[in-house]
Amino acid sequence: MGIVNVTPDSFSDGGRFNHLDKALAHAHQLIAEGATILDIGGESTRPGAQAITVEEELRRVLPVVKALQGCGVSISVDTRHADVMQEVLQYEVAMINDVTALQDPKAVHYCQEAGAEVCIMHMQGEPQSMQNKPHYSDVVKEVYAFLEKRVAELVSQGINKDKIYIDPGFGFGKTVEHNIQLMQALPYFKELGCPMLIGVSRKNFLGKITHTEVNDRLVPSVVGALWAALAGADIVRVHDVKETKQALTLWQAMTHGVTH
Repeated sequence: MGIVNVTPDSFSDGGRFNHLDKALAHAHQLIAEGATILDIGGESTRPGAQAITVEEELRRVLPVVKALQGCGVSISVDTRHADVMQEVLQYEVAMINDVTALQDPKAVHYCQEAGAEVCIMHMQGEPQSMQNKPHYSDVVKEVYAFLEKRVAELVSQGINKDKIYIDPGFGFGKTVEHNIQLMQALPYFKELGCPMLIGVSRKNFLGKITHTEVNDRLVPSVVGALWAALAGADIVRVHDVKETKQALTLWQAMTHGVTH
């Protein structure tokens, strides 16, 4: 899953692709590099990010979604707002990627009605404050319990379980230690019986461990994606598609033999 942030303030690439022509050029580059899904986001949810209006988010996202109709890969929209979901699901959007785990009943309704896949993520707090001293008694058990409950609730509301992707929410209300514990526990999350979507690309905890700035985290990001894939992730959400694809292709060749 290649990331297309149509935002002025995302933590890594804010302002680089917040014009339609730049966003589309970037999207097609990611497809050429091997992305099979594009995740279009119009609102930054980085730590400390300020919320924007639904109208502004749609102004950013809808032209990109419309222009990518028939592009040959699946389209996901990264949004936490039901009104945005309702609009974008009128187009060929295969997945809604929601950092608030579809806790708005309207969001569930729109996704269920459209038959869309959904990704539900765990977040402690809100983007504005989530990194202010996050605390857990047992981060793995608490995140697992939250996701387990949300999966059960969504299934009871008519969303097929095989359409629900789970995401422990790396960097969303977690310390470095919390993130590492969750990375180590990824095989455990497979017991929920849902596919996993994992995104650690360029995140702050990678930088703290490797002492690197946000745009110097290519190697940590690729290693993180490879670790996630080895642990059972079905989708890895990345900025650096080409390099991640190379790493995954090499791993698969070493595991299964070279295929042509």
